[in-house]
Order: sequence, then structure tokens, then C-alpha cells
Amino acid sequence: MTNRKKAILYILFDLFTAFIVWSAFFIFRDMYIEQTEIGFNQKFILGLLIVPSFWMLLYATQGIYRKPLRNYRIRILRDTILSSIIGTIVVFFVLLLDDKVYSYKQYYILLFTLFSLHFLITIIPRLIITTGIVKKIHSGKFGFNTIIIGGSEKAIEIIDELKRLKQSSGHLLQGFVNINGNDFKLSEHLPFLGHIDDIHQVLRSHNIQEVIIALESSDHEKLQNIIIQLAGFDLKINIIPDSYDIIAGQVKTSSIYGALLLEVNLLPMPDWQYSTKRFLDIIISLFALVVLFPFLIILGILVKLSSKGPIFFTQERIGINGKPFKIIKYRTMVVDSEKDGPQLSSSNDSRITPLGKVLRKTRLDEFPQFINVLLGDMSIVGPRPERQFYIDQISKKDPQYIYLHKVRPGITSWGQVKYGYAENVEEMIQRMKYDLLYIRNMSLALDFKIMFYTFVIIVKAKGK
Repeated sequence: MTNRKKAILYILFDLFTAFIVWSAFFIFRDMYIEQTEIGFNQKFILGLLIVPSFWMLLYATQGIYRKPLRNYRIRILRDTILSSIIGTIVVFFVLLLDDKVYSYKQYYILLFTLFSLHFLITIIPRLIITTGIVKKIHSGKFGFNTIIIGGSEKAIEIIDELKRLKQSSGHLLQGFVNINGNDFKLSEHLPFLGHIDDIHQVLRSHNIQEVIIALESSDHEKLQNIIIQLAGFDLKINIIPDSYDIIAGQVKTSSIYGALLLEVNLLPMPDWQYSTKRFLDIIISLFALVVLFPFLIILGILVKLSSKGPIFFTQERIGINGKPFKIIKYRTMVVDSEKDGPQLSSSNDSRITPLGKVLRKTRLDEFPQFINVLLGDMSIVGPRPERQFYIDQISKKDPQYIYLHKVRPGITSWGQVKYGYAENVEEMIQRMKYDLLYIRNMSLALDFKIMFYTFVIIVKAKGK
């Protein structure tokens, strides 16, 4: 059972129920409101194409399909009610408000009927699928590969708590990773997988999906160092809360039988905004590539004529969760500009072509990266991606850099708007602080603000 397979299952049933709802509602409308013979006319066919597509788009923005194996029944019920209310109102005002009715009461009947049909028919298969997942998790037939970091009494306490649960919490414990060299008290309960210095190898070799850090949440320095090492992986990170965390309201859970754990949320952006951000990335990128296509062709010809070499420059960069990808840009430097090894550019770099200086100042050299956005390697707004060569240098001076790999890198960023192209590792670190601040405050509003200031830079040609 994988997230991908369950997401497809949710999508297929949601699409099917959207077709059923529209058909049933159309029949009801013809028979009881307009009181005419049922006729599957052009309006019905058009609605059958548009309405289900609208519902699927609305569901996707809610984030229901992002991690379906983490769905639970209360969330499914809440999201279905919310989407049914919003979707019904939109469909009513767009498609149904111009219907001929004998009294305004019939409008209310139409609205209520559409909502009721949609909610009831949609929620049933969703609850069946979600209940099946939850039951498999509670029975221990399915779960998430989990390791415990720390081999002390704290770790043993959480093991005992997990064992005492009436229903399985879904933690399939694979072993433990110790922090202190002589800390092996947990070895009687779980296999020893390695030391914290080997954590990356342990996570990869055991396909770990969840981590429990067996330290007091008040032990900030050790916790921060461990979380930094985990930040580059797609993991659910939990720590053991103390009494202060509980009183302060930081422990949030909807599981009655679950273990008392505090989830470390490195991305504050809610699911619906995260999904909407990806949707907007695709729409804006498609729009930019189609509308600007003639202009992009002209730029490509100018690059080709301005100096010897290819039109595009590709280079391996590190993206979300440490995944490498090839970034695409218009070439702004002479060929073999890094024949002596990786080198950062500067304002007066002789390797930059005359046209390249203009492209860099206006950020036009970045436009081909809309292709990277469509491929899923990048976002329009996000931390600028770097090469592994420089990531290693930055991480030695400030290990927090690894946090930037929790999100897709961007064509533009807060740090890029503030500093432009970095000329050395120190400037990279300064720019990184703003990118970290972006991650801690991610929102659609902040994305639009960064895009606006990027547009200003393009128009004024003041890019560095």
C-alpha cells in the first residue's frame, strides 16, 4: 500500500461520484423543478465535462490527495463538508442562477438538494477507503517504518507506551540510533542500527518514514542538531513532550488511543495552501511559456548570436528532500567558464557575456526554469537551489542550510530579491537567512509579495 495507489483510488471514486451527483441532480432538476421530460441535452453534457473537473480541482487544493495514508475520518468528514459548501455555492451561482423558476423557494431547494446529494454520495466511498486504511493501521497490518533516536530510559518509556496502546499507532519500529557512545539501554528491546553520525545511511537503508526523538523537548541544543540532520528527508518527526509543552498547547492530536508525541512541523503552510501553491505554479508556468513563447524564441536567437555556445545552460542542483535535478537557464557566460572547477560569478566577472549581463539584471536568464517548475523540480517561489559543492561548504559554517531542502527550490526567493546572485559563500549564508525566514513564514500571501518585488526588479533591470 503506497500513497500513490491510495491517492489514485481516492481520485477515481471522487471523479465517479462527481459524475453521479451531476447526473442525479440534473434528473431531479428536470422532473421536480422545471417539470419537463428528462433530456440529456447539450447543457447536461457540458456540465458533465466542467462540473466534475471543478470538483477535482477543489479537492486537490484541499490537499486530500497529498498523503492519503495519513488521512483520518474526522479530517475526511471536515474537508468533505467544507468542499461541498464551497463547491455547491460556486456551481449554483455559475450554472444554476439563470434557471427559470416559479418562486425563489425553488432556488433554495436546488441549493439544498445539490449540497445534500454531493455530500452524501461523496462521503460514503471516502469513509470506506479511509476506514480501511485506519483499521489496517490499528490492527498492526500496516504502518510506517519508524526508528527511535536515543537509547536511554526515555526511549524505553516510549516503547512501553506504544506496546500498551489498545490499538496500534502505526509505528513499525525498525530499531534505534544512539546519541551517546555508551547509551545502549534500548538494545534489549530493539535492534541497534547505528550512531547518530550514521543517521543518513540508516534512513535510506531501512526506508524510514517516521522518527521518534527520545529526548526532553527542553533539551534544545541536542534537538536542534538532530532535527537539522533529519531536515533533508521526507519524514514525520516526533519528540517526547514535557509538561510545559502540554500546558502551552503545543501537543495537538485527534487520536484518542495514540501515544503522547509532539510532531515537529518544519513547514507551517497548511495543506490547502501547499496544494494551491503547486496548482498556481503549474498554471502560471504554462501561461508564461505559452504567452511569452515568441519572446523566448527571440531571446534564444540573441543568446546564440551573441557568443559561441549553446542557447541553454544546464547544471545539476539539489532540490526538495536532497533530490538532484538539472536546472535550465539561458546561457549568460562563455563556454567552459568553469573549466578550472566551480566558481561563483561576480558583478564584474569577465566570463559573463555582454548579453548575459542584461539577462542577469532583468532576471530573463531564469525564464526557462518555468520548464523545471512544470517538471516538479522547482516552484516559482522558494529558496534558490545550489550545487552540492557549495552546499557542503555552507553546511560546515551553518548546518541549518539543510532546512532549505524541505521545500521545492524557486525561480525567485526572498533571499534572491534581497541579495541577488551570491558572489561568495558568506553572501550565500546571508541570503540563506532570508530563505529560512521564508520557510518559517510560508504562505500564498508571502509568495505573491515576493513575485511582485521580482517583477519590479525585472522592469527596473536592477537585479544583481
